[in-house]
Amino acid sequence: MKGAVARWARQAAGLAPGAATAVAGLLLTLVAGLAVLPVAAWPRGRRAVLRPFRTAAVKAARVDVRRLARFHDVRIAAVPGAGEDERALRYVAARWPVGLLGGVVLGCLVTGAGYGTFILYGWAITDVRHLWAVLMSSLAGLLLLFLAAQGVLGVAASEERMARHFLGPSHQHALERRIAQLATSRAEVMDAVHDERRRIERDLHDGVQQRLVALGMLIGRARRHRDPERAGELLLQAHEETRRALAELREVAWRVYPAVLDEAGLRAALESVVERSPLPVALTYEVGRPLPRQLETVVYFVVSEAVTNVVKHAGATRMEVRVTLAEKELSVTVTDDGSGGADPRGGGLTGLASRVAALDGRFGVHSPPGGPSVVTAELPCG
Repeated sequence: MKGAVARWARQAAGLAPGAATAVAGLLLTLVAGLAVLPVAAWPRGRRAVLRPFRTAAVKAARVDVRRLARFHDVRIAAVPGAGEDERALRYVAARWPVGLLGGVVLGCLVTGAGYGTFILYGWAITDVRHLWAVLMSSLAGLLLLFLAAQGVLGVAASEERMARHFLGPSHQHALERRIAQLATSRAEVMDAVHDERRRIERDLHDGVQQRLVALGMLIGRARRHRDPERAGELLLQAHEETRRALAELREVAWRVYPAVLDEAGLRAALESVVERSPLPVALTYEVGRPLPRQLETVVYFVVSEAVTNVVKHAGATRMEVRVTLAEKELSVTVTDDGSGGADPRGGGLTGLASRVAALDGRFGVHSPPGGPSVVTAELPCG
């Protein structure tokens, strides 16, 4: 409920700059129409006259796209290149009525709020003689306020549809781009899987296999030794080596896939990552409902790999992990106070970016020299 109210408030606040850009668009449309009238029958003349207006329309459209992203949470994937100025000019010429309507709705909103609450403050600023008139005015104001509040949503939806229609990609272009994204993400996921397999093979070869070889040698020496006391010492060393090999084998298995994720859920798996970290980690987990298993797996590996990278390379003294769910998007943030300078193109971070992209998410790394470093992942979970 709180999120819906905040979103409505942002949309209402965006009506004022929307009305201002609509007035500018109306003036641009009128001036362009008057300028093109003398050369309306001459195609080359029309193009020459409209060229500066198209450039201005592109700038105006970009300003309005930023406004939609800031106040309406609408992000238009504009199609640059040929035809951008033509689409922008059409958008500016067609949008101004909706923008002016937004200004009218905003005025009605303020007027309705003023009249609707007049009964609360009217006694202090005027001499009220007819109570029934005040009550009727307040009721009418509240009705206007309600209609204007609904109008905010209607104008916001109309502006989104209009921007997507004029500035966004066509259906065919969107499908082609989506196919390209899926092909790229599939290739990146396969690369990440191969990298993970190579890392597992390296861990098994350099860790577990070496310990098993040492274990076999210790047992062999104990069998050949004639001194029972020395043989017992060798068996004790072999037992200790067995314990270490099992610990490393569990570590490798944990990196492949943590069993606790299936048994106890994402929160318990992240708490285990925090407990296993040699650095202090503050975990904030604000997810009020179950998540899809694929999503939980990606979140776990993002946090686990990010924490491991910080421990190995960042020189940090503490970390903070935040996992929050807002409406239909899950946000993961890992922050450390290390020296910064992390390379987003590194093998581990590239693999995480591929995992996130496979779920249509966004992955980012902000690590200026001197720190702090922030790894973020935003995943849709509608």
